[in-house]
Amino acid sequence: MRKLLLLLLVSLAPAVGFAEPIRVFASVLPIKTFIERVGGKHVEVQAMVRPGFNPHTYDPTPQQISALADAELYVRTGVPFEQAWMTRIRSTNPKMQMLDARAGISLRTLEAHDHHDHDHGHDEASHKGNHHDDAHADEQDPHVWTSPALVRHMAGVIRDKLSELAPLHAADFAHNHDAFVAELNILDRELHALLDPLPNRRFMVFHPAWGYFADAYGLTQIPIENEGKEPGARALAALIGQAKHNGIKVVFVQPQFDKRQARKVANAIGGAVIAVDPLAADYVDNLRRVGHEFAKALQP
Repeated sequence: MRKLLLLLLVSLAPAVGFAEPIRVFASVLPIKTFIERVGGKHVEVQAMVRPGFNPHTYDPTPQQISALADAELYVRTGVPFEQAWMTRIRSTNPKMQMLDARAGISLRTLEAHDHHDHDHGHDEASHKGNHHDDAHADEQDPHVWTSPALVRHMAGVIRDKLSELAPLHAADFAHNHDAFVAELNILDRELHALLDPLPNRRFMVFHPAWGYFADAYGLTQIPIENEGKEPGARALAALIGQAKHNGIKVVFVQPQFDKRQARKVANAIGGAVIAVDPLAADYVDNLRRVGHEFAKALQP
């Protein structure tokens, strides 16, 4: 009887080093959503980049740095602020485990354009003092979450890590994962049905955040921004000519970025500026909305 009671107590006890719920930090809001969908009631998640902020120039708050000391897991995606802050994040809590949500994903390179000139006088002034602006022509694209197929993969990576941290809840994580993946599969089919028939396949964006989305649905993004900088006069003229040549009438922008250059292009082509947010927390509904905006913009 005593042995049976001991076994029961062991089975009910949390895993060694595991607190309930698991305290997790995620780089951006969509990753926070994925962790919550898989972890359910067993996780407590904070996003490092707060709503409305730009992950290229973000500085974590002192409160966030302090909260990291109690976290058991940090899930990163390689967004630019992490390049500047990862050493500090690690040193704040050396026991905190790190998970790269991109593990197992073949990363694409951010688009670079040879028609961009080097006349960035105004832009350099606007970026002065920005210690995060270290983009290069061969910079890897961190926006992996814009592809539902890649989110399916990330959900599996997250499920496996949470199961490692809290094996007693592995069945819950598996169930939540499967439900989330089923929702992603529906979204993926809807987006294919919406975008596959379109004859126009090229769209213009200010910041190249939609590359994985474009790859997933056979589209091509044309960014206005290049290597973290706005275009100079000659590059802007070339972009306007390219937009006219491709019949582009919409320039997509992120709410977190300055819209002035996008408006210049849109005004020159008689088009519109439309905001689409790759950092929205309501991932599935947001991507569905984005798909419809792209479909409208790509109509002949």
